[in-house]
Amino acid sequence: MARTGGESGTACVAEAGGASADEESGDVFAQMSGVADAVLYEGYLLYPYRRSSAKNRVRWQFGVLLPRDWVEADGPVVPGVSGSADSWYQQTECLVRVRPGAVVRVRVRYLQLQHKQVEAAGADGRYAPVESLRTDDGTTHLTFDEAVPHEIGIEWPLEQLLGGACGAACGAPEGIRTEPLPGGAGRVVRRREEARARTTVSAERLTGDVCRLRVRTEHTGPARDTGCTRAEALRQSLLAAHTLIGGDGVEFVSLIDPPTGLREQVRGCRNDFTFPVLGGGPEETGGTGRVVLSAPIILPDRPQVAPESPGDLHDAAEIDEILTLRTMLLTDEEKAEARSTDPRAARIIDRVDTMPPEVFARLHGAIRSIGPASRRPAPSPERPAWWREGGDDGLSPATDTVLVGEVAVGRGSRVRLRPRARGADAQDMFLAGRPAEVAGVFHDVDGSVHLAVTVDDDPAAELHGWYGRFHYFRPDELEPLPHADGPGPAHEPRPQSPRPRRPAGRPEEGRPYGRP
Repeated sequence: MARTGGESGTACVAEAGGASADEESGDVFAQMSGVADAVLYEGYLLYPYRRSSAKNRVRWQFGVLLPRDWVEADGPVVPGVSGSADSWYQQTECLVRVRPGAVVRVRVRYLQLQHKQVEAAGADGRYAPVESLRTDDGTTHLTFDEAVPHEIGIEWPLEQLLGGACGAACGAPEGIRTEPLPGGAGRVVRRREEARARTTVSAERLTGDVCRLRVRTEHTGPARDTGCTRAEALRQSLLAAHTLIGGDGVEFVSLIDPPTGLREQVRGCRNDFTFPVLGGGPEETGGTGRVVLSAPIILPDRPQVAPESPGDLHDAAEIDEILTLRTMLLTDEEKAEARSTDPRAARIIDRVDTMPPEVFARLHGAIRSIGPASRRPAPSPERPAWWREGGDDGLSPATDTVLVGEVAVGRGSRVRLRPRARGADAQDMFLAGRPAEVAGVFHDVDGSVHLAVTVDDDPAAELHGWYGRFHYFRPDELEPLPHADGPGPAHEPRPQSPRPRRPAGRPEEGRPYGRP
């Protein structure tokens, strides 16, 4: 590694997604390379992978670090738990158990926007920018925005971090590259603007062997124009920024499910515009790990890329099977445009077109785990098992009620959402404290009960109720609210069609099948 100017730590720069000496030596960061690359290219190019698609005219939605003066032109940003909001910084705080001589290693990874401009050659020898150009070999070249991956590695001894914050530059230089097109038809010019950034790392000892580690990456450059559009500001920005944290003599603590003795210290960690989770393979268990991925999207501890996936589709909002089927159904003209739009899109189209049937078959119906049969409650004489005829007789989401404390709550009841602190669905944290109306009481196949609700200030609440898309909570996650005209919960619902009982997932998941 080359020493950074004026810093006592060390840093190196490499292209993200490429093999490194660390990966060849089995470094812990290599375990996370698949997931980290999926984060890096999430939303890079969305199905149907064509420049003309409306979805691909608004890109780069996660982990965007823009110039601070551009972001705060209308006021300071409000910190959030993940990076869907534009910001000028990311901050990760996590707990780590340390041994003497510990070394902390950090990798900052992001994309730098690169504008690909197609230029046609004129009779006078000059070049003029065009939106598209077809060359004699039958290839169409399109003007489009690409991105270049960057990865910056930094490391310091823990003792040095305990003595004060250490930092290193992690930006990307400007650049220009010209590529002639066949037959002298023109050229492609790729331009990148400088993206300035800096990462600072510090540590604080909480107990004898437990420290709080802070990693903060900031955009440090000014905007060319604070009044420019977001599309223009992105040219100076870090895109899909995220961080890998590891080292020697360190063991990281889960912030999602920490060991009992460290829960209070975990609550003191502050994470802005990012969400740190433990890395590692499925064979690892417990509330600690050797590496942390701090990403601008919410993930579980030890996230994995599905082994059946034949390659990245850049659109993690959908499953591989659906996206592959949709891509297969593109017309020849649409596939040709996608191939001309971006080299990564061309690889997706080619992979789908040549996918063997046995590879495609593996995309359907994978089962990760099934709870043991002994966990299924035995049917009682009063309530037959759901799989038997008449097993759901007498159950009605529209009229059933369930006790929440001393209050009977049913369809039309007013409640306040109080999701449990541990084990709740990730999106529930955004709904904590919000008032809602119960749409129905659902008895799950495992014997538990969930209440479907619509959130009051959701502008689409009435539409959700119409087609049956609800949020689901356990009774102990709701607080009954008094009726506006007197005591007790309300039972005057909005007009809705009763929904059928939904089958549940595994009991420990605590959520019915079909949860939004």
